[in-house]
Amino acid sequence: MAARPLVARQPNERLQALIQEAACSNAGLARRVNMCGAEHGLDLRYDKTSVARWLRGQQPRGRAPAIIAEALGRKLGRTVTIDEIGMANGKNLASGVGLQFSPTVLGAIEQVCELWRSDVGRRDFLSGTSVASSALVEPSRDWLITGADPQVARNAGARVGVSDVDAVRATTEALVELDHRYGSGHVRPVVVHYLNSVVSGLLAGSYRESVGRELFAAVARLTELAGYMAVDTGQPGLAQRYYIQALRLAQAAGDRGYGGYVLAASMSHLAASLGNPREIAQLAKAAQEGARGHVTPRAEAMFYAAEARGHALLGDARSCQTVAAKAMARLEEAGEPSASADSGDDPAWIRHFDHAYLADELAHCHRDLGQAEQARRHAEDAITGHAEGRVRRRAIGMLLLATAQVQQRDVDEACATGVRALDLLGTLRSNRGAEYLEDFQQRLAPYREEPVVREFGARLEVQAA
Repeated sequence: MAARPLVARQPNERLQALIQEAACSNAGLARRVNMCGAEHGLDLRYDKTSVARWLRGQQPRGRAPAIIAEALGRKLGRTVTIDEIGMANGKNLASGVGLQFSPTVLGAIEQVCELWRSDVGRRDFLSGTSVASSALVEPSRDWLITGADPQVARNAGARVGVSDVDAVRATTEALVELDHRYGSGHVRPVVVHYLNSVVSGLLAGSYRESVGRELFAAVARLTELAGYMAVDTGQPGLAQRYYIQALRLAQAAGDRGYGGYVLAASMSHLAASLGNPREIAQLAKAAQEGARGHVTPRAEAMFYAAEARGHALLGDARSCQTVAAKAMARLEEAGEPSASADSGDDPAWIRHFDHAYLADELAHCHRDLGQAEQARRHAEDAITGHAEGRVRRRAIGMLLLATAQVQQRDVDEACATGVRALDLLGTLRSNRGAEYLEDFQQRLAPYREEPVVREFGARLEVQAA
């Protein structure tokens, strides 16, 4: 049998160029990759010889290419994709679409429309990617230092008027209501198709300056919603791309307040779900700094609450308490949210943040700090305050309460609360709800032999069948 011909590997010139740009030695890169891998739970043991092999064209397996790109990105202070390091291995990972904060309005339109097209087309490089850690905080820096767009008016296509903007806003409100009640698994495909088929055409149309600003504001909010829905359907890497583009669209709208909201309510919560506490606080502080003087006390309360979550996950009880007190004070100053969409000083995107939402945030803080009694009290307040239509929020609140009850070793009560949460989760298609339920199950593990815990497990199995 004839021997198979050897295929000569091509030197990885892209990786070589990036290593030179980063002013990094082979040993230094290996060390950074190993440290980055450890943060992701990987025991990597690369050395300078490993890097030399990569430069000769060897392709490391598994998650290693993504870790290498992340390590180089941290050193360079920007997002680096797998394609940029020459390790896409023929896959369509190239674009990094949605990960950049575009310097121009035209670039922002092109990038967000490409993101929507790729999402509708179910491109593997979107659904299969994890979050780029360097791109969690980097866009906030761009947002902070980037000046206002001097002009957004266009004269290139079909005329876009105020009624078109109103239609986007009304559609968004309807989708938000459906999402709260049934979970994103039922609603997200509708959102993405609407963005791709209708909203992209509006952005590419003709509009005067005032209409353009309002259009960008409306589209920013719907894009952020699509990002949140990506989180709720278990696609954090995709959510990150939507959040970055929502931030850029808010910049085009000239709305610093909403930009801060995207950082504090969206990106920081994404960082929280991924267990990156330092980034949570950084993003919340960036929101406070960049939106100072442009937001109402209610929005400030939400920004402080987001920062408190970061301090809690870091185990810094004193900083958490200080910032949480600021959040409560600002919310008291804001008073009750206006029932009318046309009255009050608060913009529509923050009116939902009431005492129940703040109690929800504080319950998370005390849970993470191991302060069970406070977590229980705030979770109970959140459940009582959330309207019946906030089904997902109520289910999460019940699981937070059940977790606090486990922390207090009140296992019987915890399982009873867990059953109530299960009844609500049964009406939802929500990955977030499933994650909270999984966390609760893990906390029950030490009590697995208790009859009430076995009964709860049996109920879970029946519901999953």
